[in-house]
Amino acid sequence: MHFPRSLNKPLLALLAATALVIPSLAFAEKAYLEITLKVDPQDRPAAGAVYAKYKQPFLSKISGAESKELLMRDDDVQVLHGFASRKQAEDYLHSDLFNKDVVAELKPLLKAAPEVRIYSSN
Repeated sequence: MHFPRSLNKPLLALLAATALVIPSLAFAEKAYLEITLKVDPQDRPAAGAVYAKYKQPFLSKISGAESKELLMRDDDVQVLHGFASRKQAEDYLHSDLFNKDVVAELKPLLKAAPEVRIYSSN
């Protein structure tokens, strides 16, 4: 296939950039922090309010934070946090935002210790 001469340089530059970017995307680490909370049904709106209050500070202030989702289930409430790396997920668990703000506000609503899991994906 032949391209017009005027497109050769831009096309080659695009191909070269793609060759550099695609392999790094294939090996980019992502991590998910899943926190499962046992909360009575009548306390779930309050737990949801804590989630809503701290979602934007989490996304704007926590290094590597990419997403935060609230999952309401029949038996519990889950918060799924997305991070650029496992290390950043682990660091969040030691942050003031998590310990002094989120945990402090959720503690009166919890019926059991939260289950905390970190998943990595490549």
